[in-house]
Order: sequence, then C-alpha cells, then structure tokens
Amino acid sequence: MTIEFMRYFIHLAYNGTPFFGWQRQPKQISVQEVLENTFSMLLKTNIEITGCGRTDTGVHAKQYFAHFDYQDLLSEKKIETITHKLNAILPKEITVYRIFQVKDDLHARFSALDRTYRYYVSTKKDSFLFQYSYRIFVPINIEEMNKAAVLLIGNHDFTSFSKLHTDVNNNFCEVKTAQWKQQNEQLVFTITANRFLRNMVRAIVGTLLQVGKGKISVEDFQNIISQKDRNKAGVSVPAHALFLEEVNYEF
Repeated sequence: MTIEFMRYFIHLAYNGTPFFGWQRQPKQISVQEVLENTFSMLLKTNIEITGCGRTDTGVHAKQYFAHFDYQDLLSEKKIETITHKLNAILPKEITVYRIFQVKDDLHARFSALDRTYRYYVSTKKDSFLFQYSYRIFVPINIEEMNKAAVLLIGNHDFTSFSKLHTDVNNNFCEVKTAQWKQQNEQLVFTITANRFLRNMVRAIVGTLLQVGKGKISVEDFQNIISQKDRNKAGVSVPAHALFLEEVNYEF
C-alpha cells in the first residue's frame, strides 16, 4: 500500500551565531539538525527537512524557508499548536513563523526564484552593532565600490568568489542587483541572485572593500571576475555581519 505524503513549508528565521551553518554535519550542531530533531519529536516520526540553501557557520537568516513531507493532513488548529510548541522548545536563536501546506512539487531550494543577502559594515564604534556588523577603521569610497558592484550584475562565472572544491555542477550565477548604501553610520551591501556559491557574498564584500580603500581599482575588480581564480580576489569578511534577508517564490 502506497502512503501519500503532503508537503509543508516552514517559514522561519535564525541567529546563526551558535550554529555551524544550516546543513546537518557530523560532530557539529546545525540549524537543520535542531529543527529535524524537534519536528520528529513533536510529530512522533522521522522528519527530514530540506532548506532553501546553505548558510555558512555564523551567518544569519531573517527569512528562511524549508520543507518537509508528512503523511497526514494537518489542520490549521494542529499547525497552530505545533508552531506554538516548536517555539517553546527550540533554542532562542530559532523562530518558526508559519507552517503551511504547498503543492507536492514545490521545493524549498529548487523552486526559489531568487535570494537576497545583506552585509553590514560599521564605520564608527557602536556598542550595540558590533555583534552583527563588521567594523572598519579607514575611510571608504562608496561611489567606487558601487561602480565595481555594477560589474557583478548579469550571468557570470563567479569562481573567483567561491570556496574551492565545492559539490556544484558550475559556478554561474545570475546577479540581479548589487549595491552599497549608507545608513547612518553603517554601509549596507545588498545583493540578489538566483543562486549563490559557498562563501560568495563574503568574498565579494571583502574584494569590494579593497576597491573602497583604494587598494585595487574598478578595472582590477573586473579582471578578478574574468580570471576565475579565487586567489586573485580579496579575503572573505567575517560571517557575523551577513544576513539572508529574503527568499522569493511564485506563491
């Protein structure tokens, strides 16, 4: 007898500080592992959860989607009860906002249209920002960084900004927006793309900051993209200031 499963999406957020990224891994605590263990306990069956993408160790997600398959139809009241219990049991760094049924072929990772990340840089000391912002101590030229950021837009091979030896078929990503903005004493870099490679945003930010400091030119930045060599790009900035801000689907 074939058991029909129904697919449910989870809308959640997490502070990545205590976790070794989203993906379950041996001997290290991850967001995925904590969620799977908690869901399995509440639903009294083994629940496997698929996320909309990986986030590195220490990276945060203000908006994140994941899905799981379950053999029973969950009523709105049951979902409300489960959500309340989840938030009571889960660590304070993970919040589940909503659980809802979707079509069986909707996939948290592969059905996502695009993702938006933001990286926060502080130009002055602030006792209330240091946990989620990268402090810089030299003058920065945001205009030059934006000239370089425009070069990221389009469908490019981003090998120069990817962690080496990853398990992906190719390093092409379609970047839709990439821009720096000044917000009070912070510089905020926003980038939207159909997909991201491991370490990609942090490597891009590190290299753009080299442009802003006058250590490399906009033309140098273009050459770094073209050379497809990680050794040519700048160092990756710390993870604690990076946030997955938004994930878009057709629904």
